[in-house]
Amino acid sequence: MARGPNKVIITCAITGAIHTPTLSAALPFKPEDIARQAIDAARAGAAILHLHARDPETGAPTGNPDVFARFLPAIHEETDAVINLTTGGSPEMSVEQRLAAALRFKPEMCSLNMGSMNFAFHPMGARIEQWRFPWEKQYIANSESFIFRNTFADVARIYELMSDHGTRYEHECYDIGHLYNLAHFLDRGLVRPPLFIQSVIGILGGIGADPDNVLFMRRTADRLFGDDYVWSVLAAGRHQIPLTTQAAMLGGNVRVGLEDSLHIGRGKLAESNAQQVAKIRRILEELGFEIATPAEVRTTLALKGRNEVHL
Repeated sequence: MARGPNKVIITCAITGAIHTPTLSAALPFKPEDIARQAIDAARAGAAILHLHARDPETGAPTGNPDVFARFLPAIHEETDAVINLTTGGSPEMSVEQRLAAALRFKPEMCSLNMGSMNFAFHPMGARIEQWRFPWEKQYIANSESFIFRNTFADVARIYELMSDHGTRYEHECYDIGHLYNLAHFLDRGLVRPPLFIQSVIGILGGIGADPDNVLFMRRTADRLFGDDYVWSVLAAGRHQIPLTTQAAMLGGNVRVGLEDSLHIGRGKLAESNAQQVAKIRRILEELGFEIATPAEVRTTLALKGRNEVHL
């Protein structure tokens, strides 16, 4: 697994499509708030910013490129961070909706989910009595029936549609089988090294939040990809800091952010994305690691460069 000596890449996932505004007042959904929190996260040490869009009036997930256009230029202008756009969107979106922003802005990176799965988060709504927006309660409850579609045909199509734009991928692997799916696409020549693999730990429907599973994901990726990949871990909810720290100790990189966890400590909501970035940075530096800069990330992941993004 390729990584510079003692250099750790911090990715920050700013808002996502799972948590809803009622669950945390810190979750940004207005374009100006997404931009501000992304800029602050970059200044705190995040070299990659993983970005979704939200309806500015209701906070509901949206794939509308016009909404992305209301915050991406400010982030691009104010930071040197790598912009990484979702192609996952939300489980309710079509592949066309999920791809629209990436096709328009041609970012240095975009996420790519490596397999279909049950994707549930309905337990998080159990204790909420009053909702800020009408859509939230049913959206969370309906997740018990969600199937997050990412068929082999869907994934191949995304690779092919993005192939002329020089965009590389954050390959999101929610289970061991997703690593084998990625190996299949590597064998087909639809993707080339260095691969950036994000092991997603602790989503209901994916691999469980157990330290043994983090090690299992690492060992499996080593066996399949050797030195042709760069590994990172995100962990949902209360597992975020312990399991990302473990990943760094195993030679990996880390992802934090309000998309993945709303908390900064036991029973305490985070005030911002930057607060989570600052916390994991402090832990990593106290363990003797250095934090990778955006320029170092561009070299490590063979990215096309910020000047090639269409903003």
